[in-house]
Amino acid sequence: MPLSFLQMFPLPQKESRAPTACPGLASAQDLDSNHGDGLERECSRKPERKLPEFSGVGDAPATVPSDSAYLSSRGSVIKWFWDSAEEGYRTYHMDEYDEEKNPSGIINMGTSENKLCFDLLSSRLSQSDMLRVEPSLLQYPDWRGHLFLREEVARFLSFYCKSPAPLKPENVVVLNGCASVFSALATVLCEVGEAFLIPAPYYGAITQHIYLYGGIRLVCVYLDSEGVKVKGLILINPQNPLGDVYSPGELRDYLEFAKRHELHVMVDEVYMLSVFEESAGYHSVLSLEGLPDPQRTHVMWAASKDFGMSGLRFGTLYTENRDVATAVASLCRYHGLSGLVQHQMAQLLRDQDWISQVYLPANHARLKAAHTYVAGELRALGIPFLSGGAGFFLWIDLRKYLPEPTFKEEMLLWRRFLDNKVLLSCGKAFECKEPGWFRLVFSDQAHRLCLGMQRVRWVLEGKPQVPEDSPSYQSQEPGGQCR
Repeated sequence: MPLSFLQMFPLPQKESRAPTACPGLASAQDLDSNHGDGLERECSRKPERKLPEFSGVGDAPATVPSDSAYLSSRGSVIKWFWDSAEEGYRTYHMDEYDEEKNPSGIINMGTSENKLCFDLLSSRLSQSDMLRVEPSLLQYPDWRGHLFLREEVARFLSFYCKSPAPLKPENVVVLNGCASVFSALATVLCEVGEAFLIPAPYYGAITQHIYLYGGIRLVCVYLDSEGVKVKGLILINPQNPLGDVYSPGELRDYLEFAKRHELHVMVDEVYMLSVFEESAGYHSVLSLEGLPDPQRTHVMWAASKDFGMSGLRFGTLYTENRDVATAVASLCRYHGLSGLVQHQMAQLLRDQDWISQVYLPANHARLKAAHTYVAGELRALGIPFLSGGAGFFLWIDLRKYLPEPTFKEEMLLWRRFLDNKVLLSCGKAFECKEPGWFRLVFSDQAHRLCLGMQRVRWVLEGKPQVPEDSPSYQSQEPGGQCR
């Protein structure tokens, strides 16, 4: 049964089906009843515990020492984020696995990228209609994005989000990825030091996205916060790292809750076409008849996940609030796409036959096969996990492998994985409340999955580190003898 938003913090009379390790946002009813005079009153309560390292980012300038005479206080905080949050990713890029050149390199099962459909994308992006150069593509565009691209985005989202009425190109803003959308949108909606509510565990990089430019905080809604004004709510649907999807009823509940408290809602739907289990029943927020507060509902999508093109850097914002769209568009001076990329994306989004008949069926089938293989390996190891049938990852429970239930022990286990040449993401990076949960990404080619799961097994069974002459697994397929 998928772990839904409401199930993570149910009404008092209902039994929770969520793991105790990872509580998330309270239900709309609970938040209303708990807050009495409003959200700000509840968030002004003194915290019951010290804020954890990643959720206390609003205080970062006061708590992060400068170790460079050349940086401003902002620069020191920015460098601190890089130093504290990017270690595994930097280590991976210095020792990246390659079947031929570096077979003992690191297998990346921590970064949420889809590496399953490069053959299809390479073929489509190499066709002649993609290779066009004309003067307008080499000049400054409308900062919202070329009109031809915004028209295609509106048509694409109208069709795949199943919107009741056609979406409007004038409500579309195009930026270089969802990270930029988060940064720009948070900056134009909030004052410095204000906050967005977000259910935990959540995709940890959002912390950087909204803080580095605008100085905006996140409040993980076990509501351990200090006197902070809440300005909005962030929903990720499908959810990262749990892979759950919200039902239409749940989406409406939270939009109604936000309307009652005059909160903006930032809805991240970056995995909307990566739902590989039909039973998950995905619905976009744009599919709802009559949004409760359309002027405060802002939806983002990008090609990075659904089309496996994270390196292309294409993201889009849809909002009916023209003031918000204009303010974000102004920041597109710093987050714009080249005209050539805009042309390519318009051509890709226009090709609905290829998307619906070729790409999506193959992508879903490959995601499901990879998920089935990794899930089987985890069951063989006796490792519990959560999976909602969407996204590229499993949320795995490794608490029994911690000598003590502390985040220090979680980090030591994470480092043992890295020492044995497999990169995972630890629960602390997602603001999981209990140590021992990890996100494991399965959207990779068969031979890398086999080798990655073999290294995971080595770590958990206490085997030696990966040998330097580790063999290539090019010919292995998921489900084969790869243990």
